[in-house]
Amino acid sequence: MKTKYWTAFASIEQLDSTFIQRLYNYFGDIEIAWNATLSDLKQIEGLSIQKTNNYFSKKKGVNPEETQDFVLNKGIKILTYDNPDYPYMLRQISNPPMTLFYKGDLFSCNLEKTVAFVGSRRASFAGKDGVSSIISDLRGTDLTVVSGLASGIDATAHRSAIENGLKTIGVIASGFDYTYPATSADLYKKLEDGAGAVVTEYYPTFEPIKFRFPQRNRIVTGLSYGTVVGEAAIKSGALISANLTLEQGRELMCIPGAINNVNTEGIFKLLKDGATMVTKGDDILNALNWQIERKDVFETKLNLSEAEQIIFDIIGVEPKGFDEIQISTGLSTDELLIRLTEMELSGLIEQVEGDRYKRGI
Repeated sequence: MKTKYWTAFASIEQLDSTFIQRLYNYFGDIEIAWNATLSDLKQIEGLSIQKTNNYFSKKKGVNPEETQDFVLNKGIKILTYDNPDYPYMLRQISNPPMTLFYKGDLFSCNLEKTVAFVGSRRASFAGKDGVSSIISDLRGTDLTVVSGLASGIDATAHRSAIENGLKTIGVIASGFDYTYPATSADLYKKLEDGAGAVVTEYYPTFEPIKFRFPQRNRIVTGLSYGTVVGEAAIKSGALISANLTLEQGRELMCIPGAINNVNTEGIFKLLKDGATMVTKGDDILNALNWQIERKDVFETKLNLSEAEQIIFDIIGVEPKGFDEIQISTGLSTDELLIRLTEMELSGLIEQVEGDRYKRGI
């Protein structure tokens, strides 16, 4: 097995995927590439002398078997570029990651029907609800939702996928020794425990440094046949993902939002430039020309008391304040507090912005 040599290359923090790919393409074998001398590498036209010298300097302390054992002992699986199971769509981009580290069941995900959802970390309630609504439209299909496990649109996409029985892949910008952001820890666990997979190109000890997030984005879009942008300011990581989508020759789609929201300025620019507008799940299927037979899905009936059902109906899509709910229900302050607390604990609703509540499902 030559996996240990791929892992050894990946463990050298100063190397990027393009450098490793150059070596692999030149020698045609990752073991030969690892054992090549400095003189051998100098024969590769266009290879940076500085990067080559740095590589040899760092390589001296690396033992391939030890790097592989270090990864496997953490319960992390390894998928390398030369493996026939390497994702087809990701292989097509100009600088694919040479090694993927992952937890969960990557191959339970349908890699032939992948859609990325990206957007602002500070997304509005309307923006998150829009993403949730569109993903709920895809319930009963075998689509896989891909995103970056960040807060905001990313987290909403992953949660909505899980709630609607879709598999989801989270691509992270660090090694598995880090959980970033910490608020996504529960999502990491759900994906690792069967809801999909968490994937990274980074060796376990690599930190979530700023420059790694745009690098992560190329994998999110590269795994996907198309990308849906939920909310994006003019200067944002989501627009980087949008540009990557176009560079990779994939379908770019956008969810329109309020014109007075700074996080939709980027959306309307993309729409004016020709991105496909998405307002429902079928828009994605049509844009990608996918004919999908939906499975029969039975909605779970919520076992709510009469008072809880009234509260749930009042809250609806937009968050409602405590006073507004009390006026509509006619419940006393004490009784309403009890009902709201019980519904919050059961995940039916969430408290946001002080005394405002929104649906949790």
